[in-house]
Amino acid sequence: MKKIAFACLSVLLITGINCKDAKKGQDGGTVELEAAPSEKFSLVKDSTKVSFTAYKTTEKLPVGGKFTKINITNSKEGSTAMEALSGTTFSIPVSSLFTNDATGTRDPKILEFFFGVMDNTELISGVFKVSGGDKCSIDVTLNGKTANIPLEHEMFGDNGHSFKGIMNLENWDALNAVESINKACEVLHTGKDGVSMTWSEVAVHADVLLQKK
Repeated sequence: MKKIAFACLSVLLITGINCKDAKKGQDGGTVELEAAPSEKFSLVKDSTKVSFTAYKTTEKLPVGGKFTKINITNSKEGSTAMEALSGTTFSIPVSSLFTNDATGTRDPKILEFFFGVMDNTELISGVFKVSGGDKCSIDVTLNGKTANIPLEHEMFGDNGHSFKGIMNLENWDALNAVESINKACEVLHTGKDGVSMTWSEVAVHADVLLQKK
């Protein structure tokens, strides 16, 4: 009797395990259940926003701005947000610069005396890179040079991703452009100590939205 009970229990256990992966058909047989499709992430078109913060005077006063146009190419789907973004390329027309200057004089000066003294400055281009699963950075091409900017990543809302990093312009051989814009804005970049200064450090920031499919 014990052997019969043990055998029945074994059958019930095996049947219960199998029911996790199969269901009964109309003829009483079993039908294998299809695995649920995995989620895919993709970049939401025209959702990318790029801004920056430059600094002036020895007190390091911030001057904010953004680019109103950014062209995204080579975007794809991925099983994670980072996988979807990896390899995405971008190009930014420098003519789309906007610093919200009430006088209307700052943007033309930046275009002429900063970007205008560099080589190949119609576009800032680059590629988003992922390494080690969650570490990310961008390779940026400017002034005919390409250098890397490590990025910090944060999420906002349900599908927003924010990235920030520091661009040191000496890595793009652009210190002559820094000197040029400082000379053009000498008075405006002079602090309480009487020293005119434009920093070679620029904080960069980007926001993107990714949708799940």
